[in-house]
Amino acid sequence: MNGWHPGKRVAICAIAAVTVLYAQAGFRSAAEDDSAAAPYIPRPMAARVLALGQEALVGDLYWLKAVQILGASRRPAEHAETVGQLVDVVTRLDPYVDHPYRFAAIWMNRDLDNVRDANAILRRGISYHPREWRNRFYLSFNHFFYLDEQDLAADELEPAIALDNAPTYLGRLLARLRSESGGGLDVAEAYLRQLAETTEDESRLADYAKALDEIETERRARFLDRARERFIQIHGRDIDRVEDLVTHGVLSHLPPEPHGWEWEIDPRTGEIASSFLNGRYDLHFAPGERERRQAWLRQEQKEESR
Repeated sequence: MNGWHPGKRVAICAIAAVTVLYAQAGFRSAAEDDSAAAPYIPRPMAARVLALGQEALVGDLYWLKAVQILGASRRPAEHAETVGQLVDVVTRLDPYVDHPYRFAAIWMNRDLDNVRDANAILRRGISYHPREWRNRFYLSFNHFFYLDEQDLAADELEPAIALDNAPTYLGRLLARLRSESGGGLDVAEAYLRQLAETTEDESRLADYAKALDEIETERRARFLDRARERFIQIHGRDIDRVEDLVTHGVLSHLPPEPHGWEWEIDPRTGEIASSFLNGRYDLHFAPGERERRQAWLRQEQKEESR
């Protein structure tokens, strides 16, 4: 701004200050009240114009507000769309930022469109940080877990294996993705362990730990499923209680329920399940997650068939 008249500088600074204060007011109301209307977020091009050459500084403002909204909210999942819009502005104002790309991947999972918006942000991150393996990993995870696109998950993960600092485990994960139809417990566990190692959010870490615990419980339940099948082959009937597998000689003992509870036959489904978890593991971080994902996919297929 060399050579500009001092009056113009003052005017520009005043406009910038008003813009920032207006944005802060909107963000504050959204963060303090989950029922508040979404704050005003300009389109990325407009945000760039309003930044008046201070794109990185203004990007930092929007980034801090995204963190603020989630940190102050009692229901952070309800802000997924707002977070996506904020991170989109941040990464367009300053595309060489790093963590915001993966921040979007963690929190943008409200519906299929939200996940795909997160994927678009991650791909932008890959284009500006081609040597960063974590963006590719998160993109792969979204394809695997939310979109049920295993082949795409493998395709996105494969380039990450040779990148600097990429863990050697990614190669084994890729092999499992390529070989296991529909994924499986080993694939889910591999993703979750890697996510747990890289996340910086304590609540997400707790979710991942819970899911890993459920996977171990599911492995033991599936062992009991196989024993149950042998029981039926031998005796021509089903078990009445899980303990029948021992009393009728199919197993010498039951595998311990990991939480010190009991194995039972779920009266709703007829499956062998942990009395602690009250159900079987089915690729979810929270109750109903798989059903939610399948509903997304059914709705999309219905719309495509019209």
